[in-house]
Amino acid sequence: MISEAVIALVWAAAGVSFYGTTQLLNEALANGASNVVYEISTGVLGVFGGILAVAGVIVCPITSGDTAFRSARLVLAETFKIDQKKIKNRLLITIPLLAAGGLLTWFAMTDDNGFETIWRYFSWSNQTLAMIALWVSTVYLLKENKYRFGSLMTALPAAFMTAVSFTYILTAEEGLRIDYNISCIIGASISAIFLIIYFVFLSKRIRKPSKTL
Repeated sequence: MISEAVIALVWAAAGVSFYGTTQLLNEALANGASNVVYEISTGVLGVFGGILAVAGVIVCPITSGDTAFRSARLVLAETFKIDQKKIKNRLLITIPLLAAGGLLTWFAMTDDNGFETIWRYFSWSNQTLAMIALWVSTVYLLKENKYRFGSLMTALPAAFMTAVSFTYILTAEEGLRIDYNISCIIGASISAIFLIIYFVFLSKRIRKPSKTL
C-alpha cells in the first residue's frame, strides 16, 4: 500500500507538471485515465514511454487480475475446506469467480458510469480491508501480551481508517447518501467506540502480569 501511495504521488506530480495546472489535468482525465498515462509517457519518453504505457495500463492489470482471482480462489478454498489438488475442485470455485468478474466487466462496458462505480467500490473495499487488517493485528498484539504499547502502532491507524471508511460509504452516491456532516459524526463516533474498546482491553493487559519463560 505504501508503494501504491508513492506511485500515485509520482503520477499526480507528473500529471500536474505535464499539463501545467490541475484544471487542465482534470480536463484530460475526463477523456480517460489511460489516455493521460499514454500522453505523459509518450510526451516525456517517446516510443519507449509508449511501451511503458502499454505495459502499465494493459499488461500489469492483467497480471494483477490473475493474482486477484487466484488469491480469491485460495481464500474461498481455505474458508470452506475445499481441497485444491483436484482440478474439479479448482473449477468449482474458479468458474463462479470468473462469472462474477465477467458480469462486472459487462457492467463496466455497458453502463456510462460503470467503471467509475466499480472503481469507487474497489477503492472503498481496499481501504476497509486495510482497516480490518490493522484491527486484527492490534488484537493479535494484545492477545500475545508481548507488545502491549506497541499495539498503538496499529490501533491508531486502524481508528483513522475506521473513520474514513465509514464516513465515505455513508455519504457516497454508491453508499447510503447521508449528509456529509452527519456521516463525519457517525464515522468519528464509530472510530471512538473502537478506540475505547481497545483501551479497555489494553488496560486489562497492563494490569495482568506477563507470562515468564
